[in-house]
Amino acid sequence: MYLYNYSPCFPFPKVSCWVSVLLKLFHLFFSRIILPISVEEYQVAQLYAVAEASKGETGGGEGVEVLKNEPYKDGDEEGQYTHKIYHLQSKVPGWIRALAPKGSLEIHEKAWNAYPYCRTGNPYMGERFSIEIITWHKPDMGTIENVHGLSEAEWKKCQVVNIDIAADLDEPKDYKEEEDPTKFKSVKTGRGPLLAGWQKALEADPNTPHMCAYKLVKAEFKMFVLQSKVQNTIQNMEKRLFTNFHRKLFCSMDRWHGMTMNDIREMEEKTKTELDEVSLIPTHQ
Repeated sequence: MYLYNYSPCFPFPKVSCWVSVLLKLFHLFFSRIILPISVEEYQVAQLYAVAEASKGETGGGEGVEVLKNEPYKDGDEEGQYTHKIYHLQSKVPGWIRALAPKGSLEIHEKAWNAYPYCRTGNPYMGERFSIEIITWHKPDMGTIENVHGLSEAEWKKCQVVNIDIAADLDEPKDYKEEEDPTKFKSVKTGRGPLLAGWQKALEADPNTPHMCAYKLVKAEFKMFVLQSKVQNTIQNMEKRLFTNFHRKLFCSMDRWHGMTMNDIREMEEKTKTELDEVSLIPTHQ
């Protein structure tokens, strides 16, 4: 799911004039995120960061509801399946709340985590708008061009962005000093801070692990939408999400480093219990 701070956000900008058309629009956005972390470490780090963010997003009658978190097997593919609901009444502008159909501000996230491959789907506004994120985690420096195996025509249409988690943020209001990779140094591993030229230094350093998260975002619209700005809005939103999440993940290294998958599953179960206790799911009028 894309959350930020792993919390979902509605993709349409607030505008004063509606210029809408009924269409089916398919949009592709591809990003590479290089990290001074091994693929094995990232599996734990990502799950830890998601669990922590889920707790931070719940309370006051809204938040995250965990319906399922269980192993799955589909042919040769097997991993962990999760189904969560994000209750968003306070996360969107009032004009959207007024226009949104009943139940449309409940976002169902279904994720199939067959690490190092992961697929996450989010239908919005019923089935009229959906976003799917497909991720490959590879032990390289982002050198694979079309890791998801898109057709030549799809790849040509795909907007590609390389994300540097140590670069200045597009949104200054997102900045948190405790989540600044240029200031963080891990006590446990000695990694960091990530200063100018850190990616080249990482590539040349045989003693520090590295990896790349290759994320493909597919957005499909089957609804009346604002034709102008919608694609840029999605791309900017996802870039912001991926950047902020991975800054937080890197700077929390000393909290998750050394944890096992058993530790993570225990943490997830504890988190689910805490969410069930504090989340007062609203009654629909």
